[in-house]
Amino acid sequence: MLSASSSGYFYPNKVVRNFLLAMEDVMGHNGVSAVLNLAGLHEWVGNYPPDDLERSVDFSAFSAINATLLIMYGPRGGRGLARRSAWLSIAGLLNQLDVFAGLAKLAESHPAAETVLEQGLPEVVAALDKMSDQKTSLKTASDHYTVIVDRCPVCWGQKATEPCCHAVSGWLEECLRSLTDGNSFEIVETHCKAMGDNACQFRISKQPL
Repeated sequence: MLSASSSGYFYPNKVVRNFLLAMEDVMGHNGVSAVLNLAGLHEWVGNYPPDDLERSVDFSAFSAINATLLIMYGPRGGRGLARRSAWLSIAGLLNQLDVFAGLAKLAESHPAAETVLEQGLPEVVAALDKMSDQKTSLKTASDHYTVIVDRCPVCWGQKATEPCCHAVSGWLEECLRSLTDGNSFEIVETHCKAMGDNACQFRISKQPL
């Protein structure tokens, strides 16, 4: 497996299954099988994790998938595939998981984009934590927010020369689009544990693009 030893931290089966199904939509079944084989996850080829919320997928396995995308398709191609897969996978979960119920109610109220971001981003961060062993927090500045992931499933055990947690960026992007009726916000990963930083950090502009 293209990762360090098992982390002891887990994602729900359903979240990883949705990500793999989204990868199929983006790159086809054979492409996903190739990624899983190279990542050392042969047992998942044609046999994705079950459709339940049991926390059974170690962070190291999910990290291996994301690392393999970058190896097979290069930094730019891998980044695009990870983000697009994240968009599709989280979109399919927003109306299925109880942790996102508050986001749906907020989106239905149709406040201004900046207002819904202020109210909804803490809910997004809390939901990402509740559904897994991920450890996330939020800081606010005058013109941007910073999402801090202290325990990151995307780059667990990896080493990189540039930020590589593109799936997290994709999940945040799609959550905010859903909250704000299609508005997009600039999200930049400024720090990454794979680069030796203490935490992965994502800067989110307060103004929509």
